[in-house]
Amino acid sequence: MEGIGDMGLIGENFDAVAMGRSSREDEYESRSGSDNLDGGASGDDQDTPLGKSSRKKKYHRHTPYQIQQLEAAFKENPHPDEKARLELGKRLTLESRQVKFWFQNRRTQMKTQLERHENAILKQENDKLRIENIAMKEAMRSPMCGHCGGQAILGEIHIEEHHLRIENARLRDELNRICVLANKFLGRPLGSFPGTMPPGMANSGLELAVGRNGFGAMNSVDTALPMGLDFGNGLSSPLTMMSPRPTPSMSNTDVSFDKSMLMELAFAAMNELLKLAEIGDPLWFRNFDGSGEALNLEDYARSFPPCIGMKPSNFTTEATKATGTVMINCLALVETLMDTSRWVEMFSSIVGRTSTIDVISSSSTSGSRNGNLQLIQAEFQVLSALVPVRQVKFLRFCKQHAEGVWAVVDVSIDAIQEGSQPREAGNCRRLPSGCIVQDLPNGYSKVIWIEHMEYDENTIHNFYRPFIRSGRGFGAQRWIATLQRQCECLAVITSSAVPSGDSAVVSPSGRRSIAMLARRITRNFCGGVCATFYKWEPIQTGTAEDTKLMMRKSIGEPGEPPGIVLSATRTIWLPVTHQRLFDFLRNEQTRSQWDVLSHGGPMHQIVHIAKGQDLGNSISLFRANAAASDANQNSMLILQDSCTDVSGSIVAYAAVDTAEMNVVMSGGDSSCVAFLPSGFAIVPDCFQNSNNGMLEKEDNGGSSNGSLLTLGFQILVNSLPAAKLTMESVDTVNALISRTLQGIKTAFQCN
Repeated sequence: MEGIGDMGLIGENFDAVAMGRSSREDEYESRSGSDNLDGGASGDDQDTPLGKSSRKKKYHRHTPYQIQQLEAAFKENPHPDEKARLELGKRLTLESRQVKFWFQNRRTQMKTQLERHENAILKQENDKLRIENIAMKEAMRSPMCGHCGGQAILGEIHIEEHHLRIENARLRDELNRICVLANKFLGRPLGSFPGTMPPGMANSGLELAVGRNGFGAMNSVDTALPMGLDFGNGLSSPLTMMSPRPTPSMSNTDVSFDKSMLMELAFAAMNELLKLAEIGDPLWFRNFDGSGEALNLEDYARSFPPCIGMKPSNFTTEATKATGTVMINCLALVETLMDTSRWVEMFSSIVGRTSTIDVISSSSTSGSRNGNLQLIQAEFQVLSALVPVRQVKFLRFCKQHAEGVWAVVDVSIDAIQEGSQPREAGNCRRLPSGCIVQDLPNGYSKVIWIEHMEYDENTIHNFYRPFIRSGRGFGAQRWIATLQRQCECLAVITSSAVPSGDSAVVSPSGRRSIAMLARRITRNFCGGVCATFYKWEPIQTGTAEDTKLMMRKSIGEPGEPPGIVLSATRTIWLPVTHQRLFDFLRNEQTRSQWDVLSHGGPMHQIVHIAKGQDLGNSISLFRANAAASDANQNSMLILQDSCTDVSGSIVAYAAVDTAEMNVVMSGGDSSCVAFLPSGFAIVPDCFQNSNNGMLEKEDNGGSSNGSLLTLGFQILVNSLPAAKLTMESVDTVNALISRTLQGIKTAFQCN
C-alpha cells in the first residue's frame, strides 16, 4: 500500500508493529484514503466473503493536487459535515463517499500517531523514575551523620528514613500507574521492553544514607541523575526511539549489558571514590617520598565491601592517592576526561589506544557532562616492553556535586560480566578510581586523584616490579604529575610572552606549530615502544633476545613516510641516577657520543622553546655541525621533545626536513610533516631503598642510585610497502641499537 507516502503525514516513519495491534487492524489503519474503490464499492462491499463478490474492485489513486487540497481541508476541519464533503468533492471531482473515506482514514492515522507520541513520553517518565529509584537505593547503603559526617546510628535517622520510605512508595505507585497506562497503549506489559526496570527492583529494600562530607556542599550520590537523560538505545525521545544513536564499532566487544546494572555499579563506584578521597589516616598513609599516599589494604577490606567481586588469587593490589594544584579550570578538565580523544592526547605517555564503546547516559543539558556515563575500552602503558600493556574495559561516570566541584570515576565491569558471561581473561582490573576536581581562583583547580587496580605481577619483569609497586608506574602520582606538566606546557605555549632563554626569532604561532609537532613525535614514540599507536607485527629472529622487534607497513598517510617500518626496543639497567642520565641524553653537546645522526660532531641548537619552569621540559631544534659536503645532512634537522616529572623522563626526537620545518616555524600546518620517531624513556629503578614497595627519600633528594633506560627506534628499512623484510635490515637495526647503548655505557664508564 502506498497511500501513506501520498498523504505526506508527519509520522510516515512510525513503526506500526509497536502498537501491538492485529495484522488486519494494522492494514486498515495504514491504508490511506488516497486509495479508493471504483464502481461505488462501499465498506460492506469490501468485506464480502470469497465467491460472493458481485463486481470486480479497482482502486483509484488521488492526484497530488487532490491530496494537497484534502490535507488543507483536514487542517481546517477534520470532521466535515455532508454539505462540506459534497462541496469539496465537487471542487475536486470526487464522490462524497470518497471524501468521507479519506477523512476517516486520515483521522485514524492521526490518532495512531498521537498514541505513539504519548507512549514515548510515558516511557521516558518511567525511565526517569527508575533512575531516581536506583540513585536513592545507592545513597541509602551507607548511613552518614548530617552533623559530623561519620557513621550514623539508625536511631538518629528514623525520621528521615520514614520520609524517604514514604517518598519511595509514592514513586512506586507512580511507576505502577505509568506501567498501566503504557500497557493500555502498547498492548503488552512494559517490562517486556528493553531498558525497563528489572522485576523486583521496585520492591527492593531500602537503606538510609544522609549527611555531607568534606568537599563543601558535595554529598554522596544521594540524588538522581538530571532530568531528561538520554539513554544509549534511544530511550529519551520519540526521535531516538525511531532512529537509535550509532555507537563506535569495537572488534570482539559485547555491549549487551543490562543498563540498570551498569548504572548501579557506577553509583556504587562514585560513592566509594568520594569516601576514599575524604577519609585520611589510618585508611591512607604517606608513601616513599611524601608526594602521595598508599592504601591500607587491611583497613580498606574491613570498611568497603567488594565493588566488583573478590580479587583473583594471583593478582596484586596497587592503590595510591595524590593531591595537587593544576593549571586548568574545573569544567575544562572534566571535558578533557570525558572526551576520549582529548583524554588520550593529555595522557599520551600513559594511555595508548582507547575507544568509547557505548554512551549509557548523557545529560540533556547542552554542553553539560553532569550524569554522563560511558563504557570505555583503553590500554594503559609504561614505556618498556618489559611491562605488558594493561587492557581494561570500564565505566566512566561524571557527576557535579556542588558549584565548581566535580567527580569522575572509573570502574571495571568484571562483576557484571561474571553475572552474564564468563569474565574476559586479562592481566588487570580497575577498582573505583578517578579524580575529584574543585575550582580555585585564577583558573586553577585542586585535584584529588585515586588509582586503585589489581594486576598480575607475574607478567612484569623483575626490573620493573619495585617501580610498579611504588606507584610511579600506574599510580596517582604519575597521573597528577603528567596532568600538571601538560597543563603548564599548554599555558606556556599559548602565551604571547616569550620566556627568557627561548628563541625570539619564532613567532607565537610558530611556537604553537612546533609544539604540536613535538607532541606528535612523543606520542608516536610511546606508541612504538608499547605497540599501541599502530598495528605492529612481532618479529621472531632468534637473535638479540633482549631486543623486541616489530614491523608494520606504512602506506604513506599524512605524517609518515611510505614503506616498511621496523621498530626496535630494548631496556637496560644503568648505575646512573635518573636526573643525570636525562641531562646527558638531552644535551646537544654530548649527543655525538651516542647519536649516529650527529656524524661524530656536536649539535648546534637553533631553536629552544620552554614548556614549563623545569628546564627539562623543553623543545629543541638541532642542526649538525659536521662538514657541509653532505647535502642530505644539510637538508635535515633534529626536532627533540624532552619531558620530565617525578615518575620519569622522556627524550623523543626525529629527523625532519628543513623546508618543512621552515613552514612550521612560520606558523604553518605541522600535521603533514613526515617523520619516524626515536628516543629514550628513563625511570628510577627503585631497587636500593625498596621495602615492601615503599621507598625512603635519600638525603641528596634522589630516590634511587640507578635507572632503567628504554631505547626505542623506528626506522624505514624499505620505501616500498609491498617489499619483504630482510635479515639484513634486522641486523642493521640491531647493530644501531647496540652501538647507541655502547656509546651511553662508555660515557658513564659502566661497561
